[in-house]
Amino acid sequence: MEIFEEDITAALAVLRNGGLILYPTDTIWGIGCDATDEKAVKKVFSLKQRSESKSLVILLADAKDLLHYVANPRPDIIDILSGFERPTTVIYEGALGLAPNVISEDGSVAIRIVQDTFCRHLIKRLRKPLVSTSANISGQPSPANFGQVSEPIRAGVDYVVKYRQDDESPHAASRIIRIAADGTISVIRD
Repeated sequence: MEIFEEDITAALAVLRNGGLILYPTDTIWGIGCDATDEKAVKKVFSLKQRSESKSLVILLADAKDLLHYVANPRPDIIDILSGFERPTTVIYEGALGLAPNVISEDGSVAIRIVQDTFCRHLIKRLRKPLVSTSANISGQPSPANFGQVSEPIRAGVDYVVKYRQDDESPHAASRIIRIAADGTISVIRD
């Protein structure tokens, strides 16, 4: 548990100063920053060599936090989210309170409520949502574990989390669904 706490403390210091972290999520290793900090988000796009017209995933620790970042979530959204048996990113209409460059051109935002202990602790202590995008250069394969994260990504962040670096079990990206304004649900990536 020592490494866990050291990583949380070090990652918080970096995030609060507009920096980038490389960290394990509930799915694959990700590049993260404060999702409300536009300059930090620009650094993510730059590191990934990705167009800012592409959206990023935002992580939250609790479903109730959606009310701060989504204009009109479905009244039954917490029930829907609690029914998911695997990590699922949901695209919501009407993003609020986030850096403009994490919001899609249509005003939507991709958010995942994480169950992962490390991510939950980090988000709760930061008291802000985290950007989470795969730890790879745009167009390259997403790393299934820490060992697959390329050197340019490792060198391009301000802090690399030590926790779970030795976990070699393969992880996959999340399922992605969209919830439209009328409440209809469609699967984008299964």
